[in-house]
Formats: sequence, structure tokens, C-alpha cells
Amino acid sequence: MGTKSQKALLKGTKGATFPLGPTADNKGVNFCLYTSKASFIELHFFDRHDQSKPSHTFKLDPLINNTGNYWHIYVEGAKPGQLYGYVVHPPASSRSRLQHDPSKLLLDPYAKCIVDDAYDRSKASKPGANNFKSAMKSVVVDISNYDWEGDRPIERPFNDETIYEMHVKGFTANPNSGLPDDIRGTYKGLIEKIPYLQKIGIRCVELLPVFHFDRQAAPEGRVNYWGYQPVSFFAPHRAYSSDKSYEGPINEFRDMVKALHKANIEVILDVVYNHTAEDGKGGPVFSFKGIDVLSYYLLDSKDPNMFVNASGTGNTINANHSVVRRMIQDSLRFWVQEMHVDGFRFDLASVLSRGEDGQPMDNPPILWSIDSDPILAGTKIIAEAWDAAGLYQVGSFVGDRWAVWNGHFRDVVRKFVRGDEGMLSELTHVIGGSPSLFNDENRDPQRSVNFITAHDGFTLNDLVSYNEKHNEANGEDNRDGHNDNLSWNCGVEGPTDDPDIKNLRTRQVKNFFTILMLSQGQPMILMGDEFRNTHRGNNNVYSLDSDVSWFDWEKNKNNKGLVRFFSKVIAARLDSELFKDRNFWYQPEGTDIAWHGLKHNDPDWSHHSRSIAFELFHTEFTYKIYVILNAFSEPLEFELPKLKQGYTWVMLINTALPSPNDFVSERKRKPYEKTSFTAEAHSCAVLYLKRKGI
Repeated sequence: MGTKSQKALLKGTKGATFPLGPTADNKGVNFCLYTSKASFIELHFFDRHDQSKPSHTFKLDPLINNTGNYWHIYVEGAKPGQLYGYVVHPPASSRSRLQHDPSKLLLDPYAKCIVDDAYDRSKASKPGANNFKSAMKSVVVDISNYDWEGDRPIERPFNDETIYEMHVKGFTANPNSGLPDDIRGTYKGLIEKIPYLQKIGIRCVELLPVFHFDRQAAPEGRVNYWGYQPVSFFAPHRAYSSDKSYEGPINEFRDMVKALHKANIEVILDVVYNHTAEDGKGGPVFSFKGIDVLSYYLLDSKDPNMFVNASGTGNTINANHSVVRRMIQDSLRFWVQEMHVDGFRFDLASVLSRGEDGQPMDNPPILWSIDSDPILAGTKIIAEAWDAAGLYQVGSFVGDRWAVWNGHFRDVVRKFVRGDEGMLSELTHVIGGSPSLFNDENRDPQRSVNFITAHDGFTLNDLVSYNEKHNEANGEDNRDGHNDNLSWNCGVEGPTDDPDIKNLRTRQVKNFFTILMLSQGQPMILMGDEFRNTHRGNNNVYSLDSDVSWFDWEKNKNNKGLVRFFSKVIAARLDSELFKDRNFWYQPEGTDIAWHGLKHNDPDWSHHSRSIAFELFHTEFTYKIYVILNAFSEPLEFELPKLKQGYTWVMLINTALPSPNDFVSERKRKPYEKTSFTAEAHSCAVLYLKRKGI
């Protein structure tokens, strides 16, 4: 479009206020932007991503191209693939030092593709300095031309799957993944590894952020690897696409979702609507700061030139502002309707409960809007129910559908397995679905997303291999990351050749996983935990885009026994009706639980006790399992319940045994005729009831 003849083909007319963002038809493109504070706006077209001067500029007339707070223009001759950006000029009466910077090219909040090949964050952070050449640029994309082949979101019941939290790039970036270089670390690369997910029994993946994010939003010399620094709520991260055309990220992401659905695997996105990569005062200006800082961000009531920082990253989205609330809903609907995802996990979701004054609201409109939206009705919605400014709402998060990450479950199970005293009461509580947290009206145990590890913190291997964090590679003198990880190194800090310690660590990993999968609620596991993937003691790998944080396919091959154990336990849980009960256990009708100790019906609740047993059974059926948990440092003998004539116990799991005897395959299961069972130190065992002769 750089020649005079090409420019002559472009003609700007009034345009429409809806839809927001770019909308292409066969004659041109309609552009619409919301801002409540502007004297006039310029729409710039570019021919290249690194162009310092626009190839064409449209000055939006306040009398023609402005309706209320919506600025709009229809550009005849514009086509998909057009690079563009906005410049917003402040009104003459503007006094806030945070409002606008007409030297900065701004992204369209509703753009479906972002190009950042020439992006320089430092130049976006310099007030008054033109950054057109190094600015991120929005791209017009036609999203209507895609063959979904009949695909739809799966909408499987939440209690019928195991969540696998994973990083799109990290899953296949390692050269030992065996994939060609051009697809490692991409949506297409993930497609190639779907058979592995099927092999271990995964029915739902939770992808760390895939919204286009700022990789430069990290301390100097490092990159933002996790992706919790969004620049757009609509555009898939372009670097994760092997297809670098402008429609490539959209369509390759869709290919991935479609392929996962064909494999019967749901897709949940980890979404970040609580902040953006623009940081606080002094941070870069590339979108909301320059468009309408007063609408999009929470500002300090005492100093309107300072940002509220409830997210811990410098700024906080003003989520309950009417326009911002609609943008978040539009984004969610886009990912469901146009990208077919099955649900969302909301990062620091408690931020969304804050009103425009920054204070918590009893009934936050945005959270209720998401909960009750008919387009989102079939999706899973999961909250990280806390924020960086002190809110903690795990048991009180609003809504009729919201599930929450249960950090209390994580902490209790970690303490018990490492051998802490005084944990039995809390352990039995979290195994039973944390009823004190989720037993209010309209709530059920499926509100609890149970986990031992997640992307933030130790991996399961490191939880049993390190007493202290080792974050030296982050360049912050080991000051970053959590200090209290509730971990135990089993006797030696870090890697060891001691066979006894190595065996104990593997046993502890299996203990953690067994308890997770035997607890009521929705289990979530971290990518790589199934084969003891390690981050080498680093519990905050947000900036380590390297083999430290990537999935190690070679180690996966060398730990087939542990991978087998994980897959067998997942399958056993999914096959059991005991864990699909939507009501809490302890029911007169349905699933019930009974607690025992070394003696039947006699649990030891004393402070020093570190062992417990329980029966889990359905009142209408003979199906029953007996679980023994021994976190003590010595073997303990547990009396087994007497059975009716014609029935026997059968051993299913014994974490003290090496593979394949840790999970007994069906053809090798034999009646267990003894009246007691000796649980080895730091071990778990599961037996199930079976009619003799069947």
C-alpha cells in the first residue's frame, strides 16, 4: 500500500460503532476504538512491521468519526493482512500525567493478531519518544474462513477428568522431543505429542497463557517465559505458531484445539485479565495506557498519578468498569465461539472482585457476568482465588459455578507426606473435599481443584529432592520465589547416587500422587511430574526459557515405570464411580467414608500420629476400597476389616514396591487373604473389595 496508486484506493468514511476492533468485508475494513478521553485519533497503516513512518494516516474527525466515546472509521480498499496502530491525542484540559502519549503507536485491544518482530520495550517506556519503528503493530485478520470439521467444545462433566497443567512451548521445545526444529515449541508441535497425553490418560489440558504476551517484560537480560504479561486478550501468542503468516497463529491454534478434541481432550486456558505488561508508572505505553488509562486501570484514590498494584506487577485492570467488563466477556466469548476452548483458569481472580475504588465488592459484576453468561454456560471456570494485595477467597469466591484452586489442600498434603506431626485432622478434611470451604448452599466438592504442584513452585521431583529453593539462575540472588516450600529432600540436597534415597524419593512422588487421586475434588497435575521432571531446585522459572524448564523427553523415556504408575492410577480413578459423586462423602445415600487406624474403627488422632486408613464405599453397591497412608519412618501393621463370606481384598496399589508391582495389573491381581497389612515406611497402599470366583 506504499505507492500513490495503492494509497488512492484507500478511502475513509464514517464507519460504525460496532463491532469493536477491525471487521473486514469484501470492500474494506471497519475500525472501532473506545476511549473516553481524546481530542482526536489517528489510524496509521503500515506496509512492514519495522516501518518508522506510516504508509497512510487517517485522522478521525470528532464530528464524523466519533459517536459518544466510540471512534470509528470504515476504510474502503483495506484488506486482511493490513498492519495498523492508533495514536490517541489527549484533550487540552487533560491534567493527569498518566493520560496519553501521542508519540506512541498503540495496539487495538480487539486485534486478533499482534506482530512484535521489531518491538523494543525500552523505547515504549520512554515518554515523548516516537516508537513507530519498534512498536508492536495490530493486524487485520479474517477469522471467518476456517473448516472446523464439525468440532465443538466437549462439555464433559468436570468430575470425569484429570487436569494436566502445561506450557505450550515448554512441552516440545527440547531438542530431545524428536520433532523437527520448525515445529518445536509450537501449537503444531503439541499436536504431534497428543498420543503421549492419551497414553497417560489425560482428558483435559490447562495451557499456561497463550494470549499474546510481552517476552521482554522481565529483568534485563532475561525473557518472560511463562507468559503472565499479556498485551492482548484476543490474539494468540504468535511465537507459538510455526506458521508466521498473519492468520497463522489463529488457524494453528484452532488446529491444535480441533486435534485435542478429536483425541477426547478438553482445552482450558490460563487467562490473565487482572493486569497487563504495561506495568505501573514509568512502564511502557503500547495500548490501554495510551488509549484510556482512567477506564482500563485502577488508579490510587489518594494519588491519581499512581497505579493500584493488586496484581504485584505494577498495574491492575479496572475489571468492573462497564466497558472493561464487556471487553473481558467479549474476549471469553471469542475464545469459546471462534476458538472452541472448553474453559478458563483465571490468574489472580480475586483482583476481578475489586470495584473501581480498588476495594473488594460483595457481588462483583464481572464475576457474576462470567458465571451467568449463556455462551459460557458449558465451560469450566476456575479461579485462583487470591491476589497480591491480601485478598484470599478460596472458600468464599462468588458465583454458582466457579471452581477454585485449593491451596490449602496442597499445603496439608505436603506437610503430611514429608512426615509432619499433627496433620491427620486436616488431612482427612481435604481428602474429603474440604467441606468446611465448599459446603455452603449451591456448592459441592467439585468446586475444589486439588493439586500438589503447579507451574509456580517446585516440581514434584524437586519437592522430594530439595529442602531449599535454588533460584540463582534467575539473577536475583535467590531472593525471588517462595521460601517455605514444605519440602523434604529425603536426606541429601539435590541429585544423588544413593540408591536408598533415590528409591525413597520415587516412593514419595507416588505417595503424593496417590493421595491426590484418592481425594474428592478435581485433581490437577503439573506437566512432567509423571516422570520426575526437574527444574533443578528452582521454584520460580518464569524467566528460564531453556532446558531447565522444558519437558525432558529423554528422562521421560528413562522413567517408564513411574509414567506407567501415573497412567494406571489416573485410569483407576476415572473408572470409579466413587470419585464422580457430586455430593460430599459421609452421605447416608451415595458414597461414604470411614476412618481407621492400626486397629479397625480406631484411628489415632493424637498429635504425634502420622498414619491413617480409610474405607471408601458406595451405600448402594458392594464396591469398596481400603486405603492405608503411612507417613511414619517405620513400617506399621494395619488390621483389615473383616469381610462377608464370599468376598476378599485384592491388592491394587503399594507405593513401597518397584514398578510394575506398585500398581498390580488386572491379570496379576490375587486375593489378599491375610487379616492385616504391613505398610512400609513412607508408603501408601490401596486394596479393593472383590467377590471370590469373579
